[in-house]
Amino acid sequence: FCPAWELLISGRCKEDTLHSPIFIQEPYDITYSIGSEDPEILLNCTAKGYPLPYYRWKQNGRDIDLTMSYHYRLVGGSLAINNPHIKRDIGTYQCLATNSFGTILSRKAKLQFAYLGNFETKTRSTVSVREGQGVVLLCGPPPHHGDLSYAWIFNDNPLYVQEDSRRFVSQETGNLYIAKVELSDVGNYTCVVTNAKSEQSVRGPPTPLILRSDGSSLMSDNACL
Repeated sequence: FCPAWELLISGRCKEDTLHSPIFIQEPYDITYSIGSEDPEILLNCTAKGYPLPYYRWKQNGRDIDLTMSYHYRLVGGSLAINNPHIKRDIGTYQCLATNSFGTILSRKAKLQFAYLGNFETKTRSTVSVREGQGVVLLCGPPPHHGDLSYAWIFNDNPLYVQEDSRRFVSQETGNLYIAKVELSDVGNYTCVVTNAKSEQSVRGPPTPLILRSDGSSLMSDNACL
């Protein structure tokens, strides 16, 4: 905003004093969901300066050619990326604002993609445990980016296994802990992994749990005691 009296006296605003660019807004880290309905990412950048600055962008230290692809466009000084693709667009971005008095370089902003892959389809080994003993069933989440949450299904029951004094699901590893295994615990256990950011859920292959009657326990790579 320029007061009228300032224009009358000097013919220009103080803000019009010749100076190099100064950032008003710099880009920040963004995690984009592969399943998002929004087809565009906007990395913000705005600078003031006199003369008015023009803008360039770098991805992973290399200049982006904004004239040769519909994939990129400038919105003011901000960079819009159309139909983002993980292999092409993941990385670190910086904005450059330039006028006749110099160039400034913004902070680095990381563009990452939230996704959730599928479990390996190979059959999991049966876990055999003695009654009254504790056991840990391993989830082993698939490749992903973004925070995950975990739950378990027992024998294809639509309701998740409820945590109680004997059962606990780690939200760090996804593993299911069962203390003092009972006959009613025998069955198939399936780990369900959810990535809220990408709005995806996947199920792992079932892990069978059985009781041993010979006084010993059998462990596999899907469980530990």
